[in-house]
Amino acid sequence: MLQITDYINQKLSHQLDLKPDYLNHAYVSGNKYRKLKYNLFEAKKQNVKTLLSFGGAYSNHIAALAAAGQELGFQTIGIIRGDELAASYQDNPTLRFAESCGMVLKFISRAEYRNKTSSSMLKELRSEFDDFYLLPEGGTNTLAVKGCEEILIKDDAIYDFICCPVGTGGTIAGIINSALPHQKILGFPALKGDFLQEEITKFACQSNWELITNYHFGGYAKTDDALIAFINDFKRTHQIPLDPIYTGKMMFGINDLLQQGFFPKHSKILAIHTGGLQGIIGMNQKLKQQNKALIV
Repeated sequence: MLQITDYINQKLSHQLDLKPDYLNHAYVSGNKYRKLKYNLFEAKKQNVKTLLSFGGAYSNHIAALAAAGQELGFQTIGIIRGDELAASYQDNPTLRFAESCGMVLKFISRAEYRNKTSSSMLKELRSEFDDFYLLPEGGTNTLAVKGCEEILIKDDAIYDFICCPVGTGGTIAGIINSALPHQKILGFPALKGDFLQEEITKFACQSNWELITNYHFGGYAKTDDALIAFINDFKRTHQIPLDPIYTGKMMFGINDLLQQGFFPKHSKILAIHTGGLQGIIGMNQKLKQQNKALIV
């Protein structure tokens, strides 16, 4: 556990610690390790040799799946959103890494991608790639939630609040399921919209949670100067890198809520660092093109 600070807000002390789950593996890190763990066990059990999933150009899930497949002897296939990327994907650090791990990349149009889980699309994919173990975009399914239930351990019982970034909802669902009755789970979505409430409810078996929806910075992969400055200052102060898509937004939100007096007196708060650091290179490419400050 990494202690961030004993935060003093209006003379009330709050303990804020960070669980560095991103250190659990060099390439299949953080919540991606958790989500893939039992799915890969199941694929081995079924004696399936190929893993197939979906993702965007900078997908943490695609990068982690490719690395896990290479390490464990699976063939991997990534169905990538945006057929326009086919001509220039070697300029994309995430896709270049995935291919270097042996992943076969198939680029489809954004219209096709919206229908990626349709029976006709899956039939076409099975015709092209034969048998495969299917993982959803972002990796969230029942087995992924089971893996994420292992994020909290016995020593985490001291905390009153558990904070977690939210993408597809699988990670927070696992944390919700394993939390103790006295603990409140706060999710910080990286996306706009209220659809996540329903998605999380599909997998969560407790009602001890709340989504904090004010810190998405305009939506998925959106940033601004304030967020980048916060991420850089956080690293300088604590020597801990934050990604700009998920964990950076969560930590920005926690800091803001502390200043607002959101947390009760003497609260003990645990923030889960879920990884996603591979996305920093790609984000810096975009920021450089916009002549904006980079993530250090």
